[in-house]
Amino acid sequence: MPVKIKSNLPAREILENENIFVMDETRSAHQDIRPIEIGILNLMPLKEDNELQTLRSLSNTQVNVTFMTVSSHESAHTSQKHLDQFYVTLEDIRDRNLDGLIITGAPVEQMDFEEVDYWDEVCEIMDWAQTHVTSTLHVCWGAQAGMYHYYGIKKRQLGKKVFGVYEHRVMNRKVPLVRGFDDYFMAPHSRHTEMGREDIEAEPELTILAESDEAGVFLAIDNDGRKIFLMGHPEYDRLTLHKEYMRDKNQGLPIEVPVNYYPDDDCTKKPRLQWRSHGNILYSNWLNYYVYQATPYDFIHTSEIIAK
Repeated sequence: MPVKIKSNLPAREILENENIFVMDETRSAHQDIRPIEIGILNLMPLKEDNELQTLRSLSNTQVNVTFMTVSSHESAHTSQKHLDQFYVTLEDIRDRNLDGLIITGAPVEQMDFEEVDYWDEVCEIMDWAQTHVTSTLHVCWGAQAGMYHYYGIKKRQLGKKVFGVYEHRVMNRKVPLVRGFDDYFMAPHSRHTEMGREDIEAEPELTILAESDEAGVFLAIDNDGRKIFLMGHPEYDRLTLHKEYMRDKNQGLPIEVPVNYYPDDDCTKKPRLQWRSHGNILYSNWLNYYVYQATPYDFIHTSEIIAK
């Protein structure tokens, strides 16, 4: 199934060269199948890199993608022309309904939430999603932000950065979000903070679905599947951690070699890609069980749907 995007989005040519099925607006208009409407609030500084990574993760289902940005922050790494052409703000779509929303990570995790200049706008978007979105997937900082905003769970600073590819175990196989997962699987992390396991367990509305002894909680879900919290980065490309490592190393920042990433921990060797299959399963399960099947074909009165 294809991802529907604007015809001239720069990511399109790269995706097509990778044999990923994408569809432009003209061809999509002649399809009888109702595609899934997905919003992506892209808070990453290198927005075009994140566009590619997230679109790859969504490529197994026909989805209409709307990229969102915040108006209260000026991007230093993405051109205003790109944002004007391919992105919308909440004000542009406030009256629309979406089947699903993805809130990405952001490079602000060591700041208090209230110190982030676009924090109030992110909170407004999360509140808007409660009545206009069937299910929201919060990723990395987005997951921490969601847990703090909805449940008051505070993040805590780690002694050193969780950086690399870690082994995780599935905690509850009966939940459809982890259907098809192996007992143990690998996934990337890159963060300086965490949400404590005991704090998440103390919230009766949340269930932990996967965790790592080294990297902590990886995946949690609320009772009705409308809010999903993903602490790692299964959408990462093979070289994403490599680029982060070389950037910090070249800037003289304290950084260790990513865990379980390079053969023999040698950064001159090609990194192992060990997480792609489970990442694809995770996104497919979210779209199928919590977005597509949870949303009626005539998606008009979202607040009534959510209330059922």
